[in-house]
Formats: sequence, C-alpha cells, structure tokens
Amino acid sequence: MNQVIYLRALSDASVAPCLVLVDMQQEYVTGSRLMALPHVDEALANCRAALDHARSKGFPVAFVRQFSRSAYFNRNTAFSGWIKGFEPTSADMVFDRESPSCYSSTPFAQFMDGCGGHFTLAGFAGETACLSTAIDAFHRKHRFSYLADASASHGLGELSATEVQKAVTGIVGVYGEIVTTRSWMSESPTNAELLRRKR
Repeated sequence: MNQVIYLRALSDASVAPCLVLVDMQQEYVTGSRLMALPHVDEALANCRAALDHARSKGFPVAFVRQFSRSAYFNRNTAFSGWIKGFEPTSADMVFDRESPSCYSSTPFAQFMDGCGGHFTLAGFAGETACLSTAIDAFHRKHRFSYLADASASHGLGELSATEVQKAVTGIVGVYGEIVTTRSWMSESPTNAELLRRKR
C-alpha cells in the first residue's frame, strides 16, 4: 500500500471509514422464524456489495452480532450463526452484544471512541439495532453514514416492513447521513485521488 495513503488514513478517519455490518445472522433470513425479514434479498445484495467494496479498498470491517437468553439469537442454535457469505475473516473485527445498540458492546464503544467515531452502518434490523446505534452515535458526536438500501425492518402494527424501513430511514437521517450503497461506493476516493489531495 502506498505510504501516502497509509499516513493519510492514520490522520483522517474519513479516508477509510469502518464498515459496520449489524446482525448478519441466520435468524433474519430463515423464513420459518419469527424474526425473519420479508423481502430481504435486495438489502442482502447491497450488504454484500458494500462488504466486497470495503475489503477491496482495505477499509476496516466490523461485524456486530447479538446474542440473547431466549429462543431467538441463542448462541446454542444455528440461527445465531452468520448468513452464508458474511462470515468474518481474520482481518475483520467481531463484537457481541445483548441490547439493540451496537454501543451496548463495550469493546465496540471503545473502538469507536478510539478511532474518532467515523463509520458506515448497514444490516439488520433497521427499526431496532440500526436506529438505536444511530441515536447513540449522535449523542457521542460520532459521524456515520447509513446505507438504507443495505438494511431492512420488520412490519410494526398496521405498517408494512417497507413503510417501517422508510420511516426509520427518515428518522436516522436526523442523526446522520443517508446514502445508497452505490453512492457510498462511488464516492470512495481512488488511490490516485488520495495522492492528489496530499500534494
């Protein structure tokens, strides 16, 4: 890796923002389960694109997963395992939590404090983990972008899952930046652009 880019990434977290993927777990994609999200294929495809992009650029990747003392997200069941194709590598970080916000994981909160709190958020579910993480990030003065098309929500009451996700996106936009996966990928600086900025 070019040393100019390396030094720039050390001094400016926006050069290589951390991609935070929330709850890429089987519980959300197993159709017979209560927590399964409807119409999740597009969001999964965008999560995959974001992950591939982050890895190709050398961005840090953090997986945050939940475990609970119930029949759902129970670490002793296969449903708490990773969705196929979203298994972390040895270069990725993994944080565990029991409450909705990613910040309820003390190591995650410490990591974000230590790196200036600049990250890109995607994953499940929009109305719980993503929304609560966004609010926590705002109160900590951390900056984030939410890939709304790489996330999905459950239906609530008379609101469909699509309507809830639209509402969640609007609310999260109060606290951070809303971007599409394609826009986030295209706006990432190329190595040549980073070199020009340094001069």
